[in-house]
Amino acid sequence: MEKSALQAARAAYQPKLPKALRGAVSVKEGAATESVADQAAIAELFPNTYGMPSLTFVEADSKEAKPVMNAGVILSGGQAPGGHNVIAGLFDGLKSLNPENKLYGFLLGPGGLVDHKYIEITAELVDEYRNTGGFDIIGSGRTKLESKEQFDKGLEILKELDIKALVIIGGDDSNTNACVLAEYYAQIKAGVQVIGCPKTIDGDLKNSEIGTSFGFDTACKVYSEVIGNIERDCNSAKKYWHFIKLMGRSASHIALECALQTQPNLCIISEEVEAKNMTLDEVVEQVATTVANRAAKGDNYGIVLIPEGLIEFIPAMKRLIAELNDFLAHNGEEFAMIKKSAKREYIISHLSPENSAIYASLPEGVARQLTLDRDPHGNVQVSLIDTEKLLGEMVGTKLAEWKKAGKFNGKFSTQYHFFGYEGRCAAPSNFDADYCYSLGYNAAMLIGEGKTGYMSSIKNLTAPAEEWIAGGVPITMMMNMERRHGEMKPVIQKALVKLDGAPFLEYAANRDHWAIDTCYIYPGPIQYFGPTEVCDQPTKTLILENA
Repeated sequence: MEKSALQAARAAYQPKLPKALRGAVSVKEGAATESVADQAAIAELFPNTYGMPSLTFVEADSKEAKPVMNAGVILSGGQAPGGHNVIAGLFDGLKSLNPENKLYGFLLGPGGLVDHKYIEITAELVDEYRNTGGFDIIGSGRTKLESKEQFDKGLEILKELDIKALVIIGGDDSNTNACVLAEYYAQIKAGVQVIGCPKTIDGDLKNSEIGTSFGFDTACKVYSEVIGNIERDCNSAKKYWHFIKLMGRSASHIALECALQTQPNLCIISEEVEAKNMTLDEVVEQVATTVANRAAKGDNYGIVLIPEGLIEFIPAMKRLIAELNDFLAHNGEEFAMIKKSAKREYIISHLSPENSAIYASLPEGVARQLTLDRDPHGNVQVSLIDTEKLLGEMVGTKLAEWKKAGKFNGKFSTQYHFFGYEGRCAAPSNFDADYCYSLGYNAAMLIGEGKTGYMSSIKNLTAPAEEWIAGGVPITMMMNMERRHGEMKPVIQKALVKLDGAPFLEYAANRDHWAIDTCYIYPGPIQYFGPTEVCDQPTKTLILENA
């Protein structure tokens, strides 16, 4: 594989490990754990893996010889920077346990396990991918491991390859599946351990034992670099309002972190909108007021950050979408027969008065998306809604009304952006390169200790890497019961932005100042080489949460 100059230099980078993982290790057990909610229900569903203790690795005096033990690895879900380093750390950790150990990678996600598609990950192969972005070493996929048939089919190939442990690298859904798989294999005494690793750039897989999910640091730095570039352009031309949508359907961690890094004029936090029971019009008015206040001092330009899942957090929009889903599920055929020009009026005439009024207020394009773009379950695909354009157009309409009433005398021109895929496969920052390598190496140590149903955990992440604390946390500890597709299911609880948490409070303390004045920060590109205070810093979120 031909390498760029940066890739060649990064290939030589040796990720830093916690002190406890650098030689012989032993494990210390903590107290028994329980799930974050619904303890009785979770305990009943996971009798073999519930209530296990948290684990911490400490340095040992001598290394114990471990028997030969093959392992498999799966990359599941969307890409996140650092996935290759999890595999590199896992490979190196397995070889440190016993040089005869082999690692197999299942191709294109969990589907590779079910369909028996795999490769052996060799030293030569893994060396090509160290410290690189992407998941291309084995690919990823979104097949959900949910059925007994899938588990049994996977077990066939695990037995054939003499694989005694499976590492699933994924987000909350993938690790929920890992937990169910660990329970099933324990129940039937299959002799296969299952270990999870916390991945998602959205940052919503974290708790007291998981400081952050990998990829979040790199993705936010990539987005913040580009936001900083746009801020510089905005401040140079002084003529556009830039509406920037960012990844984060279920939580606003990325938008908040990017706001802390770049200090835009406005960052909408979905969780706050929901907590305040704000209407779409109130969100629009909040943005329009910021535009008008800046215009009053001669600044007809600015930056607005928007999480992609905002629409689902606006209570009134959530009710509209729910009614639309239900109505179209029962009247889809009739709706399909209506002429295109009459579809909007047809919907307006069939909704409840409250939802009809909201639907009528939406721009044509968004209204159409709400009725046409359905997922296989019949739900609106909100990620396809151009929320940034929706807000920009509605703010423009509001300002035009204010202009007629003499309440606004400025100019309002817009530019729209969506930053998503740009951050998913970036070369990992030093933090993510180190963190991911440690997660993988740590997963190998959990395998060596015979553990199953655990997630690899690296804590104390704002300290230098050698002081990081390595261990494992039972996945059942993170679970609760939620309604999915009409029935209650055990799932890992998503971590939303806490409105009483330090990162949000830091933003809230500064936002009035940032809204009216131009306080932009230009972070620039990720730095891989140089002083540690430039290269190895974690996110503002982590620093504030651990202050």
